[in-house]
Order: sequence, then C-alpha cells, then structure tokens
Amino acid sequence: MRKPFHRAILTCIAALGLAACAGDLSASELKSAYFGRWTVDDPTEKFSVNGKLYGVVDIAPCGADFCGVSVDSGACGETLFRFLAAHANTEELTGHGKWGAASKKVVLDRSDGRIEAATGIFTLYVGEPSFNVSSRSAMPLFVANYHRIGESACTAPTS
Repeated sequence: MRKPFHRAILTCIAALGLAACAGDLSASELKSAYFGRWTVDDPTEKFSVNGKLYGVVDIAPCGADFCGVSVDSGACGETLFRFLAAHANTEELTGHGKWGAASKKVVLDRSDGRIEAATGIFTLYVGEPSFNVSSRSAMPLFVANYHRIGESACTAPTS
C-alpha cells in the first residue's frame, strides 16, 4: 500500500520541480504560437503610412521578452511592440507599441482559438489608450487579421 503513495508523492515533487524550471527559461528557449513571420490577410488593402509598418511582422524573442519587428520587402525594420515573455501564450496580449512617433495601445488577440503553431491567425489592433476590443465606443486606429507565412528572421534589440 505504501508504494503507490510514495510514487504519487515522488510524481508530485517531480512535477513541481519541472514547473519551477519552466519559469527559468530564457526567451531564446521560449515557445509561442505567436512566433514567426506574419502578414496581413489582405495585402492589397490600403493602409496609412503608420499602418504600412504593420504589413508584415516578425515576432520573436528579444532579450527576456518577445517583440514584433516590421518587415519591408524582406528587410528588418523598426521594433513595433514588446511583450513580457511570461505572456507568450496568452490569448489576448495588451501593451504599447509604435504608431509613427507616438506610442499607442496594441492588442494581439487570438481568443477565438484560431491560432495554431503552423497555420494560425490572429488579429492585431492599434488604438488610443481608451480603446477596448469588446467595445464599439472607442474604435482602433488600425485593425488587421494576420496569417503565418514562415519563421521569423528579424529580431529587436534586447534593451
């Protein structure tokens, strides 16, 4: 009778140890369904000067975080947004990002469960601080659906 109890205790200890180690992963070891090269679903859509920066985005680890970097004709551009590594698999990410010379609210939303590691999509919103995805009272400045087209090649500075 004691052996099953001891096995259960040892299994619990091992699971706790693995969970503790998982928190020590560096961003380069981090896995996320958001990582990769993403493009807007409709590349022929007309975007503002600021919105063009968001046409193709590489999302990858950057230091202890993960970042979105603009890609223009295959060349790495500006860092658009940065999120904490702890949120790499959160369904809705909310933070701040670049919009011209200003900083605006950025939301990456995959809450409908559509994103998958290889073929998923997500929606990206950029708006004023009062903007809310679930409200129509404050509309975003930019909104687009993205689909994954490959692995990320651009990374942001770590600072």
